Amino acid sequence: MSELNLDPNATSPEFDAFIERMMAAPFAADTTPISDLRANFEKFAASFHDIPESTRFIPVSADGVDAEWAVADGADRRSAIVYVHGGGYAIGSIAAYRDMCARLSLYSGLAVLSVGYRLAPEHPFPAALDDVLAAYRWVLSAEGPAIPAARVVIAGDSAGGGLTVTALVALRDAGDELPAAGVCLSPLTDLAHTGHSVTERAHLDPIVSPAGSHAYAVRYLGEDGDYTRPDASPLFAALHGLPPLLIQVGTSELLLDDSIRLARRVRDAGGEADLDVWPQMVHIFGFFASQIPESRRAVDYIARFIARHVGQVPDDASERVPLKKVLR
Repeated sequence: MSELNLDPNATSPEFDAFIERMMAAPFAADTTPISDLRANFEKFAASFHDIPESTRFIPVSADGVDAEWAVADGADRRSAIVYVHGGGYAIGSIAAYRDMCARLSLYSGLAVLSVGYRLAPEHPFPAALDDVLAAYRWVLSAEGPAIPAARVVIAGDSAGGGLTVTALVALRDAGDELPAAGVCLSPLTDLAHTGHSVTERAHLDPIVSPAGSHAYAVRYLGEDGDYTRPDASPLFAALHGLPPLLIQVGTSELLLDDSIRLARRVRDAGGEADLDVWPQMVHIFGFFASQIPESRRAVDYIARFIARHVGQVPDDASERVPLKKVLR
């Protein structure tokens, strides 16, 4: 298992320019109307799109849930990544994550199903979780592509990373076949925001703020919601019996402790958690792979983890992007 790596490696000029851009215009998720937040995020995401050529996008209904396959040239459609996008349960979309899903398909050699779950506040908890569960079950079903669970991985970032864990817990409790692995990228696992990094690292993270993250929690669970309920904040769930997890996070993240504590709790419950912590990286840094070298290496690490757990390691992965050296 990789551990917290505090090696102060120099960041790339591309990353430095990105941070300067973000610090000049941080997100204001607590004061911006939800319609504007959504429109702004779509424009922001589109500015990082440089979708790999020959990727096919195939819209589908996954048992009534809007979804879309991203299939890189040569990707194996007998295996799948079920991808759950971030956005505080209230913003984000299939379209916004096309670059991310295309790269995951290219790097891993697998088809990626991007789940367009219903958004809060119009569709509060548990709508998003219900949609993720429905999409996963559809992938395994005869009505869907009927892919064996052992060849499926659930992955997601930020709120989607939290949904990944809550979905795994719900599937375990319901007696469903569990996927081969789960991937949590900068996961939001504690809607009560009790981690020390929420205050200690807020000045380092230009993407998430304490007030903004709380506003998303309110949209999802309501003003009087229980922000520690385990089916919304998986840090407080029973975490035994889950498949292996990759938890990837940056040291400059406000939500750093959400990842560290999740890994610790999974391990304490007897599970496997690869905690992959990247020096100086910020929230959902893998999302920016079209422009930032560190992000490309992060996505390559994700893809190798996924391919390894479904028994399909891309032959040319090491030639595409050099893997960051991690402590084990």
